[in-house]
Amino acid sequence: MRFDIQKKIKKVDTRGWKKISVEFGRNAIEVLAPPHCVELTMKDMPVLPNPREAIEEAFLNPINSPPLEEIIRKKGKPPDEISVAIAVSDITRPVPYKGEKSILLPILKRLESSGIRKQNIKIIVATGMHRPSADEEKAEMFGKEIVDQYSLLDHDCENDGLLESIGTTQRGTNVYVNRDFFSSDLKIATGLVESHFMTGVSGGRKSICPGLVDVKTIQRFHGVNYLEHPNADNLILEGNPCHEEAIEVARTVGVDLIANVTLNKDMEITGVFVGHLEEAHMAAYRHMKGYTVVPVEQEYDIVLTHGGYVGRNHYQTAKAACGAIPAMKEGGTLIIAADNRDAEPIGTPEYRTLIHLLKLQGIDRYLRIISHPDWMFTKDQWEPEVWGRVMRKIGEEGLIYCTLEISKEDYCLLPGQCGLDFLRRKRIKPAMEASREMVQNAVLFAVYRYRERGIEPTLAFIREGPYAVPVLKRN
Repeated sequence: MRFDIQKKIKKVDTRGWKKISVEFGRNAIEVLAPPHCVELTMKDMPVLPNPREAIEEAFLNPINSPPLEEIIRKKGKPPDEISVAIAVSDITRPVPYKGEKSILLPILKRLESSGIRKQNIKIIVATGMHRPSADEEKAEMFGKEIVDQYSLLDHDCENDGLLESIGTTQRGTNVYVNRDFFSSDLKIATGLVESHFMTGVSGGRKSICPGLVDVKTIQRFHGVNYLEHPNADNLILEGNPCHEEAIEVARTVGVDLIANVTLNKDMEITGVFVGHLEEAHMAAYRHMKGYTVVPVEQEYDIVLTHGGYVGRNHYQTAKAACGAIPAMKEGGTLIIAADNRDAEPIGTPEYRTLIHLLKLQGIDRYLRIISHPDWMFTKDQWEPEVWGRVMRKIGEEGLIYCTLEISKEDYCLLPGQCGLDFLRRKRIKPAMEASREMVQNAVLFAVYRYRERGIEPTLAFIREGPYAVPVLKRN
């Protein structure tokens, strides 16, 4: 620990402080916070008492759509000749694909009971530009039975041999889509509906675009003209260019049925939405929005949040950082606790380079660079742009990023202050205890910085991290 940090945190008296539980990957850590710390939390949403029955009911009575069995009958081909493609999410999304709560097994059961052969079914991981799934990740997501018995493929947005042209969108994007999906007789999309800082909400059409499209379409979809639009933000669909592009692509591809879920803060199912591409997705959106929005009375000097399940690396943790923006004061402090357990805890090599460029140049210069006509669009350039939203509000000095998985040397690439600076390194401790100490000392340090200026800081904790959507009431 740096001497100046150690000296300051020792001066903070924590008597009377309260304990708060901060999600950290699959675990939680307890830290102390001032008694006036406000906990910003989603509404309690009842979980489905019997998810298996609810899933069956959703497939029996789909939203504005015939049941899957009827869709199959209307294809006009013998069932054993029908080809099927099912788009699924990758490891970054906690979609229930296996076990008692699976939304994938009921699909497979209905397909096969209708006479469709296993060898005619392809399960395609809609990776977008994410890396391919590791074998152990596929087993974790789908279970060994599905991995062993079905064709399970990763989309590759850069493999022209696997892509098919579907024409040009109204915004002028020449779109290519995964050929295995597009050419199938029956197309099904699955996923999770939650808030999203670009497309407003995930799920539905997003499984197709950007999940199954070509790299150039993804580049336009994640381009400056889209992401700097004021409506490209959490829970906004109307006038959101990302949403509008995605829904146009998905309509053109022709999705026969979607199966989406909503989850609560504990990753338990709160709703199952099967049916029409748009109608079922909108039903899930309205349901989810009702309990994820967190009204905020004021902006806070210090905000503590966490990366949640999705925060497997620095790239993905941008979701939690952006979600906190409405709760933060200009020039405030944001503390993020993140279990960056991914094999690449920062992200891809491209992301590492680009996030460093953001750190060196600042957000305004970064945008000028990637907007220049001579700039060659580079994979993952959009995520530093999203981090730039945070930098605009609190500056680099206002961010404290707490993770054990990114070394001090590698952290030099990233904006903000490294959480390892708050750790007594000479002590050998279990990882969770070290994580707790790091986050605790970051809170103490942030409080002291205000108190030394004669300010008693306001502080808020976003309990659900990236899943909650704080909304300032005056807006």
